[in-house]
Amino acid sequence: MRTALRTAIATALVAGVALTTPALVVGAAFAADGPVAVKPADAVKPADTAKPGDAAKPADATKPAETGTEAEADPAKGTLVRTETLLNGTIAKIYKVKEQNYRAELFYQGNPVGVLEAITRSVAGNDNGEFFVLNPDGTTYNWDRNYVPGATPGVYRLADGTLLELAQKDGRYGLQLIENGKGRGFTYLSGFRQVWTYGKAVVVLEQDGGFAAYIPGSSKQAAPELVQNGSAPTPGPVVTLGKCTVQQDIPSVFALLTVTLTNDLEKGPKAVLKDEDGKPIVTLDRAHAADLGQGLTIKDANTTTPKLGQRTQGGDTPYRWTAFPKLPKGCEKDATATPAPSATTPASGGTTTNTGQTSVVPQGGVAAGAELGTEGDSTALIAAGAGTASLAAAGLGFVVLRRRAGSRA
Repeated sequence: MRTALRTAIATALVAGVALTTPALVVGAAFAADGPVAVKPADAVKPADTAKPGDAAKPADATKPAETGTEAEADPAKGTLVRTETLLNGTIAKIYKVKEQNYRAELFYQGNPVGVLEAITRSVAGNDNGEFFVLNPDGTTYNWDRNYVPGATPGVYRLADGTLLELAQKDGRYGLQLIENGKGRGFTYLSGFRQVWTYGKAVVVLEQDGGFAAYIPGSSKQAAPELVQNGSAPTPGPVVTLGKCTVQQDIPSVFALLTVTLTNDLEKGPKAVLKDEDGKPIVTLDRAHAADLGQGLTIKDANTTTPKLGQRTQGGDTPYRWTAFPKLPKGCEKDATATPAPSATTPASGGTTTNTGQTSVVPQGGVAAGAELGTEGDSTALIAAGAGTASLAAAGLGFVVLRRRAGSRA
């Protein structure tokens, strides 16, 4: 029977499937894969006193285990430095193989349930929402919950306020840090489980898109919270503020941010980029129609049909154009009247008659330069007294698994 039990354990470990044998219900569902080194945890808590969200960590990762004489040594597995009990009662024997290479052998009720080995990068195991992370310096993290299984793509807020975006590309899930509304670049999963750190947050991402987060040293722990679904946000309703003034909120190209568009017959268009709390970040209008740092620009600012351009990067990255809300019926005529012809005197001294074609003269921030839109109905902007205008571009039982390096896509 013992042979049959061991065979069942080995089979489940290789397959990465949770065992359901009564003696192995807990502590046998861990499976490992892994990457990036993370920081040490802060405290050790026995399994009988631990609560969800608690962390377990050795007091000293390099101190030999107390065995009565000397630390256990086996050239094949390294030197035993300590034994710790995980939250679910699983026993983890931690061995030092060499610098930046530690090994954890796991036992539940005296039965071996797997091995984790961290070689330069961290590895993790997941037992139905309880996570165990082994770092290449021998330190560990062990916490329960703080987990969103099979997560939906979108932006998530961690317990410490960190914002992460989860996305899927070519069948693989990945995460990126969001700072000031901007993504810092996705790292996609290589294998079926990986460990990353974002600031102080230790994050474990699963193959199905589920992920967990733990904040070392913090009393506040929680599962990642979805704050913006991955589907495209939709614009808000158009609100009439006056006889010839309308307003609408639209999503920004930056996560969690919005832009309030106001179209006023007399004052012209105004666009206000706001943070997730509704606090203004930057305002554009006729006098200041572009902000390269925020990737915003207003086209046709001197007409009743202006458009807002948004982009997340500079250079040749194309703008995403959104029309300002239309003015109420009856307001259009006041802004489309063609001015009467007039005589102008060029610098050469002769007299030239205006043929009725209107040139729009930029003001304020646009007067220093303007970017011509690529659409056919764009109005040419001419810098007063400077010839042609220009706008510079701004720019985780456990499975035996070893990984020497992560993959970043």
